[in-house]
Amino acid sequence: MLIKDVYSPAFYNQFLDVAITVIPSINKKIFFDKIFNKEFAGKEWKERMKHTTKVLHHFMPGDFSKATKLINRLITKLKQEKFDGYGIAFMFLPDYIETYGLDDFNSSVKAMENITQFMSCEFAVRPFILKYKQKMLDQMLAWSLHTSYHVRRFASEGSRPRLPWGLAIPDLKKDPSPILPILENLKNDPSEFVRRSVANNLNDIAKDNPRIVLEIAARWKGLSKETDAIIKHGSRTLLKAGHSDILKHYGLNSNEIFVTGFTINSPEIRTGDAVSFSYTVQNRSLQKQTVRLEYGVYYNKANGQLAKKVFKISERVFNAGEKARIQRKQSFRPVTTRKFYPGTHKISIIVNGAEKAIKPFRLLC
Repeated sequence: MLIKDVYSPAFYNQFLDVAITVIPSINKKIFFDKIFNKEFAGKEWKERMKHTTKVLHHFMPGDFSKATKLINRLITKLKQEKFDGYGIAFMFLPDYIETYGLDDFNSSVKAMENITQFMSCEFAVRPFILKYKQKMLDQMLAWSLHTSYHVRRFASEGSRPRLPWGLAIPDLKKDPSPILPILENLKNDPSEFVRRSVANNLNDIAKDNPRIVLEIAARWKGLSKETDAIIKHGSRTLLKAGHSDILKHYGLNSNEIFVTGFTINSPEIRTGDAVSFSYTVQNRSLQKQTVRLEYGVYYNKANGQLAKKVFKISERVFNAGEKARIQRKQSFRPVTTRKFYPGTHKISIIVNGAEKAIKPFRLLC
C-alpha cells in the first residue's frame, strides 16, 4: 500500500464515527463529498493530509481557541476508543495548529502539548520557532522537563536545526546555543526514544558546528553508558566524514590497520543488480585496536560528477595481528530516494575514517 492510501474511505469512516461525538457540526456526507472531490485521486500523501486539514476546518469554530478545545477532546476520545492502525494519517491534527494557529501562540502551545502525546508536532512547531524564536524555544525548554516522554522528545526533535522533511531553522543552524539547555536536560532521560532524538539533534548541529558537538562529546564522555551512546550516534556524520578530532576522541587510528586483496567481484552491473566486493583487513599492531569499517560509494550523477555516500559495516576490537575477510553487496535496485545513472561509479574501503583503497565499476543501464 502506498502511504497516500492511508487516507481511505475506511479511515475516514472510522475517524468520523468518533469525531461526530465530539464535533456535532460534522456532517458525514458533506465531509465525504469535500474529501473525495475530483482532485483527490491525483493528490500525493502530503497533499491529502493538508486537504484533510482544510475539510476538517470547514466544520470547526472560527475562533481558534475554541477549535483547539474540540481537538483536545477529540484526541481524548480517540485514545479512549484505542484508535490505532492508521498512525501517520493523523498528521492533519498537528497541521491544523500549524495552518490556523500561528497568530495565537498561547492556544497553539497548549494544543501542541496535548496533540504531540498522540501524534508528534515536531513539524508543526517549526513555523512557531521561526516567528516567535526565543519565546518558543523557552517553551520547549520547559517541555524538556515534562512528565510525558512524548513531550520531552518533542522538545528535542522539534528544535532540530535540520529536521528531515521539516522547515529548516537558519538561525539555529548558524547558532545552536539556544538548543543546548534542552539537550542538557534530556541527556540522561530514562526514555531511549528521547535520547535518540537528542543524538539526532546533535548530529544536525555537527553538520554546521562540529566544534560544539566535539566540546559536548568531551564534556559528556563517561557520564553514563547512555550519554556515551548519545554522543556516538550524534557524531555519526563526523565519523563518516573522517573528522580528525572525533576519530581521536574514540581512539580510531588507522596507521597499523591494513587492507589487502580488495576485489570488486561484479565490475559491471545493471540497474536492479548489486555490486559485490570483498577485502581483507588486518591489525598489524602489537596491541589490540578498535577498528571501524565503512565503505564509500561514489555515485555517478546526471552531470557526470561523483557524489560519495558512506555506509558502516562494523566496529569492534581487533586483537594484535588479527585479520578478517569482509564481503559486502550494495544494491542498485531503484528506490524513490535515489536515481541511478549509468557510467563509472566507485567503491572505497574506509578504515577508522581513512580511505585505504578505491576501485571503479560500471553501471550499464
